[in-house]
Amino acid sequence: MWVLVAILGTGAAAQQTPSPGTTGYTVFLRGSPIGHEDVTVRTDATGISITSESRASLPEPTTIRRAEARYSSDWTTESFTLEASVGGGEVTARSVFRDGVVRTEGVQSGTAYTRQHNAGAQAVVLMPNAFFGGWEAITRRVTSIDGPMELRAYVVPQAELGLRVVSVANERMQVGSAFFDVRRYDVVLQTGTGDLFASITATTAGALVRMSIPAQALDVVRDDVASSTSRTQIYSNPGDEAVTIPALGFNLGATLTRPKSAAARVPVAILLAGSGTGDRDGTVAGIPMLAQLAGRLADAGIMAVRYDKRGFGQSGGRAESATLNDYAEDARTVVRWVAARKDVDGKRIAVIGHSEGAWVGILASAREDRIAALVTLEGAGSTGADLVLEQQQAALEQSDLPAADREARVALQKQIHAAVLTGKGWEGVPVPLRREADTPWFQSVLTFDPAKSIKGVRQPILLVHGALDKQVPLPHAERLADLARKESKSKAVELVVVRGVNHLLAPAVTGEVAEYDVLPDRSVSPDVSTAITTWLAKTFQAIK
Repeated sequence: MWVLVAILGTGAAAQQTPSPGTTGYTVFLRGSPIGHEDVTVRTDATGISITSESRASLPEPTTIRRAEARYSSDWTTESFTLEASVGGGEVTARSVFRDGVVRTEGVQSGTAYTRQHNAGAQAVVLMPNAFFGGWEAITRRVTSIDGPMELRAYVVPQAELGLRVVSVANERMQVGSAFFDVRRYDVVLQTGTGDLFASITATTAGALVRMSIPAQALDVVRDDVASSTSRTQIYSNPGDEAVTIPALGFNLGATLTRPKSAAARVPVAILLAGSGTGDRDGTVAGIPMLAQLAGRLADAGIMAVRYDKRGFGQSGGRAESATLNDYAEDARTVVRWVAARKDVDGKRIAVIGHSEGAWVGILASAREDRIAALVTLEGAGSTGADLVLEQQQAALEQSDLPAADREARVALQKQIHAAVLTGKGWEGVPVPLRREADTPWFQSVLTFDPAKSIKGVRQPILLVHGALDKQVPLPHAERLADLARKESKSKAVELVVVRGVNHLLAPAVTGEVAEYDVLPDRSVSPDVSTAITTWLAKTFQAIK
């Protein structure tokens, strides 16, 4: 178990700490609750303390009897204490911060250790797999910032990392019918194998509400916000209306965006998010892609519907067991719901899917006759297994790992793929990796083949792709368009390549993932939305 210490820059000002109290948080992995943590923050004349008690399985059964970080009143770090058991074994740590040095003594796996490293005077004590309340020390100290902040991170007693607050956004949180204001901080942790993105949501006074690490499918959520009646209102359009769509055994929480001036019956577009984005707004790196597209569709006279994926936000169902096929069935449910509305032209219904959502849109269109048009955004043209290996190779090329280590990681990834598909060969695969990979969703991704699925699509197809997309490079769109022309039943296939746009549909310079946190324009490119609305207007007009 590692202790993570984030070192803030010397310009970070001390903030007034909210009143003390104990708050409960639920820990989720892929939407399934796996633990609970109680966090207490106290402020008195001696300084500030953040204390946690928790039980979770991350990946082994972990019980923290006591974890406490102490700071002076000006947020100078003083100490950290841990008393815990992991997998039945005792784990302890005692870190003392003094004169730019942190000294840690502890016991792990039955072995005592002592470590000493340099550390900044103001350090936020965190742990990567427990003591999630430690993030409170960040949120309570950055309440006044409005933009990026350079930080440092230190994993005691392992390594120093970079830590940056890359964007700050004011949002509203909805619990039932009530709203309260929150702030979201997008954070990048610079590890040795690439950037790790995290999102922290806090009250305007700095109290932690939610912490999410999308790449690990990990969410730590305040108990009252963890219910299916809550969601974060990241972005809103003038014509937004919250709706509930009945599905099989659960409901989907959704937002309907109406055109400002509309006829009695209007065309509609259903927006599908990519992987790792469960919220209806499709937010990645601070860009609410689907919410912005919904507003621009409405401006063009097209009603838009976006919804939380099953098991997220205000949608019921179980995310941990969902597959691409399940997501396609949810899309069909939304199609049937809008088709029954009196204010919708049931003959003019389109689905628009981003990234993984493009695959979901293909599956839904092949099965649902009510869908009249299909739009894919940054969709991949290879099998899921090939795409994962390609993306891994791209990430390794950006790292400084030796060739032998790169080869070992590729071999391990291929072993994981084989084990997921056959159920055999998990020997030697680290438990955390198996926990993340051995899921119905990942199996459905690995086995997805657009060449097979697109055969059942008969609708007109528009493929929109950013020329700078480095996550799903342009050749994927060209291959997917070629498959659509040769294998599908569609008589109209059009590919639009948008210059200067990345995987997030935003203007970019390099298109690399590392650039996401420094994008000056966090908006969907108007060239993308114009290509979509122009094509839909033409396509809908041709429908009799």
